[in-house]
Amino acid sequence: MQVTSLISQTGHHEHGDGCGCGHDHEHSVVHLWQAITGVVFVLNAYVVDGLFQQGGTIASASAMIGAVILGYPILQTAVKDLRRGRLSINELVAIAVLAAFASEDYKTAGIVAFFMLIGEIIETRTAEGARDSIESLIKLTPTKARRLRKDGGEEEIAASQLAVGDVIRIRPGDNVAADGLIVNGQGSFNQATITGESLPADKKAGDDVFAGTQNLTGVLEIRVTRAGTDTTLGRVRELIIAAEQTKLPIQKIVDQYMGFYTPLVLVIGALVWAFTHDLSRVIAVFVVSCPCAFILATPTAMVAALSAAARLGILIKNVADIELAAKINAFVFDKTGTLTTGQLAVSRLMPIGETKPAELLRFAASAEKYSNHPTAKALAKLAGEAGVPLVEPGNFSEAAGRGVTAHIDGAVVLVGRAQWLKDNGVTESFLKSVDLDEAEGWSLIFVARDGHCIGWIGLQDQTRPEAAEALADLKAAGVRRIAMISGDRQAVATRVAAEIGCAEAQGDCLPQTKVEFVRAMKLKGYTVAVIGDGVNDAPALAAGDLGIAMGAAGSEVAIHSATIALMNNDLRRLPFLVKLSRSTRAVINQNFAFGVAFIIVGLAASAFGFIGPITAALLHVAGTLIVVFNSARLVRKGEELEHFHSEAVADTRGPGSPSKPAGEWMPKTV
Repeated sequence: MQVTSLISQTGHHEHGDGCGCGHDHEHSVVHLWQAITGVVFVLNAYVVDGLFQQGGTIASASAMIGAVILGYPILQTAVKDLRRGRLSINELVAIAVLAAFASEDYKTAGIVAFFMLIGEIIETRTAEGARDSIESLIKLTPTKARRLRKDGGEEEIAASQLAVGDVIRIRPGDNVAADGLIVNGQGSFNQATITGESLPADKKAGDDVFAGTQNLTGVLEIRVTRAGTDTTLGRVRELIIAAEQTKLPIQKIVDQYMGFYTPLVLVIGALVWAFTHDLSRVIAVFVVSCPCAFILATPTAMVAALSAAARLGILIKNVADIELAAKINAFVFDKTGTLTTGQLAVSRLMPIGETKPAELLRFAASAEKYSNHPTAKALAKLAGEAGVPLVEPGNFSEAAGRGVTAHIDGAVVLVGRAQWLKDNGVTESFLKSVDLDEAEGWSLIFVARDGHCIGWIGLQDQTRPEAAEALADLKAAGVRRIAMISGDRQAVATRVAAEIGCAEAQGDCLPQTKVEFVRAMKLKGYTVAVIGDGVNDAPALAAGDLGIAMGAAGSEVAIHSATIALMNNDLRRLPFLVKLSRSTRAVINQNFAFGVAFIIVGLAASAFGFIGPITAALLHVAGTLIVVFNSARLVRKGEELEHFHSEAVADTRGPGSPSKPAGEWMPKTV
């Protein structure tokens, strides 16, 4: 009956129905109570006929009342289409119901109308479920916010009145009303709605928070940085709505030819009448020819795929990109911030002499305690994870880009580059113990106590722990070429590529060089996906067939520079995206094959009298349900990835776990 595209239906307004016939959704809603009331009258007619031999008049009247109740919304919709000058599949069902009614077969008219209305209710509820999933994003943002006044007091205002620079207070259990920066307090946040991560994220002063996320613990004060539709949640909602309003190429083809479908069926019905003069067969032809299963084939699969992707923090701007992802056979990765974390981390602790690793870390991190250099932050992070207590440095001084000097436990401690130690009187040949090459991306700092070198520390931009697994999964999925391009030195790019199992790596790349690399790959016949952080990689992202921005949560540049945005940095989302795309394409093909077979077999069976109008209506509902349930299988895609992510995060708590004694866990030493 009324076939409404689940993709285009986003509000109560005129919209396409996927068959070239528009409907005013607000005025053609069929309520379940209406269908039940009508079918009760029709069933009553069967009961009266079965129990009373003289009940023909009463049974006929009851069936007629039921047929009128059930047939009215069908006829109303058909008349609206005709007034707009449109001939659609709605008219097929209306003609079938009228034909049964005119032949005084009220029971058949009522039952046919009932099953067609049930099919419409199923379609409408499915579409409403898709819209509700979008509108639920709005409900995540509270309507009220607690804004702090200049006098320190608190006032409750509408969230829509928040402005950039306001400071709001978030209590345990509250949803955040706007994007902001924590200025006071700390807590754990459920960010699953934004990033797709299943475990809470710990936040402290200086960290960003997103609208729509929930504060689980602690009382925090947050300075608003984005409010209203400018928030990350607001942009996410707009992206989902935009995706649902786009169509796959195959949908456009279906829409183009559906305008010829209704006249063709009317001709088939006329031929059946001309050869058989059996009105029942004609009615069955009109009923079974309603291509609900065929038209729902793509929209239901798209909605399910979008839901599965969004659950894991994958935002797809255009549903056509789901189809395109299945064709990707080459991936080009940026290095820094994509395959690596983009932050320095301690990878080697090399004590000299009798110095212990924990002691070396303690002196270095304590001396660097008040430095803002990335090295100091990496040392402090490792000390916290390993449970190494730091002491207050005395007479702290820092030479920019060279090193620091501080008094630790009564000793003069130097931390910095080799030349910094030599310039401050450390004359021993401590460089002999170094077995790392800074040209390969290592950053080395040396630690001296009272004029003697006690060891050195190697830091590097570490590869993401899941990078090697993700690339292996892509190869297993049939991706033919995987390359890494980086603006870093070639030696660094080669080392990182070897660590993650990437066979092709090119360093010393300028932004234009990256674009040329991608274009050259496309000229060789590859369908290329480019993955970057969305900031300095924007030209390369735009050059690829598919641009995927990593870690897009909170990054406006990242969201807008790519066709797909990953709200977190988990590279395992990439092979999942490829598998989801291929599964979606397979489901759509299955749905189309079923829909076409259903119509062809149904028309033949109806024309030759093997099925009657009631059976045809029942089969119509069954066909619709088969397509909807087949598509719904896609919603559960990626559940194993969520489970694995939770376990992986729990397992990796070891290094920073309070249960581990200080110094038990350390980076690699000799």
